[in-house]
Amino acid sequence: MRRRKPGQSPPRAAEAKAVRIIAGRLRGRRLEAPTGDATRPTSDRARQALFDMLMHAPWAEGRLRDAHVLDVFAGTGALGLEALSRGAARATFMENNRPALAVLRVNIAACKAEDLCRVIAADVRKPPRGTPARFVFLDPPYGQALVPTAVASLTAAGWIAPDALIIAEIGAEDALPTEAPLLADRNFGAGRICIWTLS
Repeated sequence: MRRRKPGQSPPRAAEAKAVRIIAGRLRGRRLEAPTGDATRPTSDRARQALFDMLMHAPWAEGRLRDAHVLDVFAGTGALGLEALSRGAARATFMENNRPALAVLRVNIAACKAEDLCRVIAADVRKPPRGTPARFVFLDPPYGQALVPTAVASLTAAGWIAPDALIIAEIGAEDALPTEAPLLADRNFGAGRICIWTLS
């Protein structure tokens, strides 16, 4: 879930509500989005392209099935729920915005996925101790360089498995969030998706 950049126009009402699961057992399930312009889901187009890579790229093929995924700055939970729809075993969502947390819980219930999900209301810069995840989705506010801080704090708290894929959405004009070689680097409008592994 990305936050609007200063000076960026808010999403249109129709755009804000057009959130759905793209593929898998929950395909077509519509997700609620918080009202207002403080948060906005990653577009269906970007999510579809991202998961096409995670399902079929040589460096990711087969890894999502039965995996534990971590969705940070979770917002609607679209990334984690999409992963569950496509075969992940369980998802942990981390978010500290109250309206987003309320919508996130509604979406998990609508997908009948409560038994597969854990919601943590926490600041990613000070996370609780966790269980290692093989996929880590980060979609923070643009322009604030939060990804390196988040990765460091999550690693220290035990949330990131040694071979985990880290998937970050940043602003198209933001600096790269890592010095590690990128497995993928794709632009989508005002956003940019980067994928790498710590190992």
